[in-house]
Amino acid sequence: MRELNVVGLDVDGKRIICETPDSGEKFVLHPDDRLHAALNGDRAGSSPPKIEVEVPTVLRPKDIQARIRAGASVEQVASAAGVDIGRVERFAHPVLLERSRAAELATAAHPVLADGPAVLTLLETVTAALVSRGLDPESTTWDAWRNEDGRWTVQMAWKAGRSDLQAHFRFTPGAHGGTVTAFDDSAAELIDPNFDRPPLRALAPVPEFVAEPQLPLSPPEPVVEPEPQPAPKPRARKRKPEVPAWEDVLLGVRSGTQP
Repeated sequence: MRELNVVGLDVDGKRIICETPDSGEKFVLHPDDRLHAALNGDRAGSSPPKIEVEVPTVLRPKDIQARIRAGASVEQVASAAGVDIGRVERFAHPVLLERSRAAELATAAHPVLADGPAVLTLLETVTAALVSRGLDPESTTWDAWRNEDGRWTVQMAWKAGRSDLQAHFRFTPGAHGGTVTAFDDSAAELIDPNFDRPPLRALAPVPEFVAEPQLPLSPPEPVVEPEPQPAPKPRARKRKPEVPAWEDVLLGVRSGTQP
């Protein structure tokens, strides 16, 4: 049977933290009725207490703050540890203020270019870059977190159309506001006017519509009316020869002639 030493209570005060004296391995002890009975000398209820190995859900305050300082959100820490968000918020609040302050200081730092630090601050530089692209500089959000090497990473997020874009900088506090250097291409494009990559969210030029020339309309062909044809002359009716009367034939004379 392994021996355990009591280290103390958990943050919520509901569980007892124990560790082994040789390896320092930690365990969590739930103070249930059986434990109380054993402490009171009640052998009937002194069955072996339930002991479980500590899981990542048990976080000390300094562990919570370390994760928040490294860039995790309150929701991420609470979800990973399986604890209530309110418990994480109690210890995360001062660290979140520290991150916000670091991001604010970084906006007043000077971007480092090929020829040295710029005269304008980071905030002035990125504002001019966004305005030149037709974007709203007031819609940006800033955040910062501390890396394992102790340096600060600063993130600027903004929207371009339906896209969510981000740029990251390394912030070094110092005299006259300190300096920032680009950590990715998006950051370099925002602060370096000589950056040789295509501009952020460059829009392809819209081809100009050119109307096709219209052919001149041909004048209407004149309508030629047919000349009136002269009316045909009436044909002279041939006079029928007079047929002599039968009496004239017999007498050899024509009617109406003089004797």
